[in-house]
Amino acid sequence: MKAWSGRFKQKTHPLMERFSASIDFDKRLYRYDIEGSIAHAEMLKRIGILSDLELKEIVKGLKEIGEEIERGEFPFSDAREDIHMHIEGRLIEKIGDGGRKLHTGRSRNDQVSLDVRLYLKAELATIDKRLLNLLKALLIRAEKEKKTMMAGYTHLQKAQVVPFAHYLMAYYQMFKRDRERLKKTLDIIDVLPLGSGAIAGSTIPLDREYVRRRLNFSRLSENSMDAISDRDFLIETVFSMAMIMMHLSRLAEDFILYSTEEFSYISLPDELCTGSSLMPHKKNPDGLELIRGKASRVIGDLVSVLVMMKGLPMTYNRDLQEDKEPLFHALDTVGDSISIAELCVKKMKVNRKRMEESVEESFMPAVEMAEYLTIKGMPFREAHEITGKIVRVCEEEGIRLRNLELKRLKEYSGLFEEDVFEYMEPSKILARRRTYGGASFEEVEREIEREKSYCNS
Repeated sequence: MKAWSGRFKQKTHPLMERFSASIDFDKRLYRYDIEGSIAHAEMLKRIGILSDLELKEIVKGLKEIGEEIERGEFPFSDAREDIHMHIEGRLIEKIGDGGRKLHTGRSRNDQVSLDVRLYLKAELATIDKRLLNLLKALLIRAEKEKKTMMAGYTHLQKAQVVPFAHYLMAYYQMFKRDRERLKKTLDIIDVLPLGSGAIAGSTIPLDREYVRRRLNFSRLSENSMDAISDRDFLIETVFSMAMIMMHLSRLAEDFILYSTEEFSYISLPDELCTGSSLMPHKKNPDGLELIRGKASRVIGDLVSVLVMMKGLPMTYNRDLQEDKEPLFHALDTVGDSISIAELCVKKMKVNRKRMEESVEESFMPAVEMAEYLTIKGMPFREAHEITGKIVRVCEEEGIRLRNLELKRLKEYSGLFEEDVFEYMEPSKILARRRTYGGASFEEVEREIEREKSYCNS
């Protein structure tokens, strides 16, 4: 029998039952539905709705239902639509009228919001731990590579020499922001909606403050209509997941490029790669490619929930049932993707020799040549122009800046002296940079030491 069967003459059509059922995906909320129901039952006992015996039977029955689900013995059916009706229906089967009293003062509207919030508080704690593990992996790898030189790129063209550790710490900072964003998202989630009912609260004197404390929420929802129709907390969560995937996708793209034969900066761990059914020599970066591909789907999850919400009238509408699949998919994908990235950072091999050869095989010291002239008193735009001409000549002659004789440099400016060659030497550049947060050996060391405290706090 449906919870609303008294209103209707006809039974729900089987097609409608299948079309409207959400049990296939929302059954993962069962622990939180049971947890919220126990807290609600305890509150109903406090205000005199339930007797001591009824509360005891309800709590015992709910715990047994949880065990049945965990053992795989619980009978799921489209006829009962969602996890809430499954648990309530089974409880009534087990204990009778006491189970019928449990729904006093609540609606599935505030119940589902509570369940999802409880679920997200647990899930985001797990995502946070995985992010922290990735941060630690990046930090350890940066510590090992703090003296390794590499070409830094803009527009995918060699730009300036940087420590490889500085590059790694750039991604560290991205994922650190993701972790801080999760904390803000958790604050948005941390609101108790239970007690809002279907739309307007209840004439029954529900003790919402007791439930808030019992379920460890920081505050109560302030408006019942908003509380049951609000999905901002869910959208914020999916947005945070999309940001993480975007950052992971960028890292994956870099590592895919750097692992090619053309770059040969890194070698990816065999565990994350596959071969070809035809070409015996292939080592394909499938793990990273899948992160890159799955990022599009998580971004799609965000678009999905935003579009779902943008035209809804107040307050609850059944459309909101469609929020869970994109949410669950985003969380599952991000969790696995972070772990894949962590494994890659930990186990990849770094070809330091090739990285440093790439630094030498470039015109990147042109930046420092222009700065050399600027320090000598030449306006930067003029120094830029002169250096550009020198680069063009070197390119035409097939030589590097360091191979030009001093007398030829003096043809462009009398400010050039013998010390210009030392000034352009890559390791000296990295030792000499002074900008806070810049790509120097000193700044990399400082950043790594500072972030050790963050990761261990």
